[in-house]
Amino acid sequence: MAAFIDQLGRTVNLPHPPRRIISLVPSQTELLYTLGLGDAVVGITKFCVHPDTWFHSKPRIGGTKAVDPARVDALRPDLIIANKEENDKPQVEALANRYPVWISDVKTLPDALDMIRGIGSLTGAAEQAAAMADDIARDFATLPSATPLQRAAYFIWRNPWMAAGGDTFIHEMLQYCGFDNVFAKRDRYPTVHLSELTSPESPVILLSSEPYPFRLRHVGEVREILPDAKILLVDGEYFSWYGSRLLSAPAYFRQLRQQLIS
Repeated sequence: MAAFIDQLGRTVNLPHPPRRIISLVPSQTELLYTLGLGDAVVGITKFCVHPDTWFHSKPRIGGTKAVDPARVDALRPDLIIANKEENDKPQVEALANRYPVWISDVKTLPDALDMIRGIGSLTGAAEQAAAMADDIARDFATLPSATPLQRAAYFIWRNPWMAAGGDTFIHEMLQYCGFDNVFAKRDRYPTVHLSELTSPESPVILLSSEPYPFRLRHVGEVREILPDAKILLVDGEYFSWYGSRLLSAPAYFRQLRQQLIS
């Protein structure tokens, strides 16, 4: 019997290395794939779109906040990997009464690196996970520091308009990308009005590809209210996915900064 501590400080006991893993978190599903654990992963959510091969072949147990217990039971997992923010607390607690559940809690880059190493230890891929975390930390350290940071608002939803607040992983990624989050003093994902951003110098408006799929037509909608703002459609996975997607995030952030100054 091996005992592991998750990111909520809970002890998770595993009698043997897990052979039947269910992932309830898209970014952590991609991490499991990158760690080479394809044979061990038996279930994912309908939002686990990466890798594409798993999305079309692995059994799905529902959504991140709408897990079907019967589908979970049918897969007989010996480990479930969840996340404090992305999953529904009562559902995860119910699953934890029947199965070992390891829960991540990621708000910062160090949290993400700790999560990667933790899942590596859980699954018998500690060496690969440690090397990945080291690579990510090294690449993020090479990002140029922008002084002063450029003011920006990062939107995840419309009707109502919702932005990333200061206690989110997105907020930290914005800083690495060279942005000063306009809504840094607000918690989680506040509902805001675009008119709040009218000022002599409008911030950069970042419209994310997820969870709301912002498209080019929404740029015009924002411009009606903020005619002078710089508006960019951005790939939300690089700002909010905290697994192996972080390997390529620094390159994307450099590309985005170049797009702003060109």
